[in-house]
Amino acid sequence: MPLPKAELHLHIEGTLEPELAFELAGRNGVPLPYAGTDALREAYRFTDLQSFLNLYYELMAVLRTEQDFADLADAYLARAAAQGVRHAEIFFDPQAHLARGVGMDTVVEGLWRALGRSEEKHGVSTRLIMCFLRDETAESAMRTLRAAQPYLGRITGVGLDSAETGHPPAKFREVYEAATALGLRRVAHAGEEGPPEYITEALDVLGVERVDHGLRCTEDPELVERLVRDRVPLTLCPLSNVRLRTVDALADHPLPAMLDAGLMCTVNSDDPAYFGGYAGDNFDAVRDTLGLSEERLRDLARNSFHAAFLDDDEERRARCLAEVEAYTFG
Repeated sequence: MPLPKAELHLHIEGTLEPELAFELAGRNGVPLPYAGTDALREAYRFTDLQSFLNLYYELMAVLRTEQDFADLADAYLARAAAQGVRHAEIFFDPQAHLARGVGMDTVVEGLWRALGRSEEKHGVSTRLIMCFLRDETAESAMRTLRAAQPYLGRITGVGLDSAETGHPPAKFREVYEAATALGLRRVAHAGEEGPPEYITEALDVLGVERVDHGLRCTEDPELVERLVRDRVPLTLCPLSNVRLRTVDALADHPLPAMLDAGLMCTVNSDDPAYFGGYAGDNFDAVRDTLGLSEERLRDLARNSFHAAFLDDDEERRARCLAEVEAYTFG
């Protein structure tokens, strides 16, 4: 039985396995320029974030109906549950769908078909976080926030993702102010490819409560000190970092040093269909390659539940934390 954990950095579009991509392409009459699933998997060789994003957006074309989004989310939740995930906070990218003529209602209600029954079916509680594409305009992000307002009963928070370099967090100040006024929680990708200054900016300008990635904070000792002091969670994605060449090899990953520094790190899968592993696979990889002790792994799991947006369900948080404490490593 895997170590219980929460997954806090997961793009639902990034869980599209080749088999499901071809199934949905056939259902919707969408041609894919690949001979089959093996040829598509061969395309999952990335040199950087942009090379991944190109394929990521291309394959989104197969997602057309509510049922497509429900099938996508249900497939992820089944895999996540099998790897010990008890709670998942799931990102989605509405602008990428709206641009294709797929409405906000189709995306949110489709995802909710799976999320709404996830606890009963999979034993996984969920939250939905709507991300803005940082390489689109702030005006587009604001329009997207407005389009989402009828669905805020389904959406817990907002995030910021896509190509980071050259798109500082401050660009989205007004959107985040509006999201805050609507009572939404706030996270943002920062310090993956972008500099540590982007992390500081996400904290100071956007008011984020968690930093997604945050890998490059180690380049700024004062920032590290601040993150430790304020217990700001970092949602690290080790296998993603290797696949996108943020680190050359998993053995070079700074996770052990970050834990030694007292940073509140969590381990997540990011876009697992593309990066070679779901949440449990990432835990196994850092254990095997970085030599993390059982207690370090327990710390990571404990951190994930403390960092989760479970303020409205403290009973579940306490129950999950008790599971972590009682867990016996095999």
